[in-house]
Amino acid sequence: MKKFILPLLLACFTLLAKAQTPNPNYDEALAKKLGADDYGMKKYVMAFLKTGPTKIEDKAKLAEIQKAHLKNIGKLADEGKLVVAGPFMDGGEVEGIFIFDVRTIEEARALTNTDPAIQAGVLTMELRPFYCSAALKEVAATHKKLAKKNFAD
Repeated sequence: MKKFILPLLLACFTLLAKAQTPNPNYDEALAKKLGADDYGMKKYVMAFLKTGPTKIEDKAKLAEIQKAHLKNIGKLADEGKLVVAGPFMDGGEVEGIFIFDVRTIEEARALTNTDPAIQAGVLTMELRPFYCSAALKEVAATHKKLAKKNFAD
């Protein structure tokens, strides 16, 4: 029995030591700038944009609300509060997502309440705490370098 336990303990300690090996690519300054924890992650709030109770038949009015919705997305992204936004493309009840760089549901609710589509009742939002890579904060700045056109224009 002792012959079996000693190799098993050595194997466990070896695995533990490997698990504790620091990441050779770790960038402390970047991790700090992005608010990353030890796993490179951080807390966000995700919003599921759902079809709201208000149905607007006037196409011009609906287009106006959509344009204002897109401008609000740009404003929140420029402020660093919105790190990811986009529609789902399957025509379902959940129309899209936002990922907010805020700590609480209440902060995210205050931001969603600035959205003209929410104000008009065209969309509703379900807010959920979300844990993901701190690198998401880099998406908005990178996107600006990729887009030839702006949806809100």
